[in-house]
Amino acid sequence: MILYNTTYSVAEEVSSDWLRWMKRFFLPAVMATELPVGHRVLRLLTELENGGTTYSVQLDFNTMADYAAYQQYHADTLRQRIQHRFGNQFISFDTLLEEA
Repeated sequence: MILYNTTYSVAEEVSSDWLRWMKRFFLPAVMATELPVGHRVLRLLTELENGGTTYSVQLDFNTMADYAAYQQYHADTLRQRIQHRFGNQFISFDTLLEEA
């Protein structure tokens, strides 16, 4: 199992809207690619005082090939949707993990 994690630090004033939008629009679009087999959104409990809320958006892939296809054909377009909707009200970074 391959876990693709994106950690987002979202400005407090848009945090609720961001979470609702991710669940209602972004994640359904991701799952419609039929490449991830599951997803979850987690809120960081050990929050730093940075004026925002931190979330982990995790996508599960059965194989590295499925993850690579997602990156090649869908990831940029989906990231642009978030950028278009929320502009500079968040920062993010990605990590890729493999079940041991």
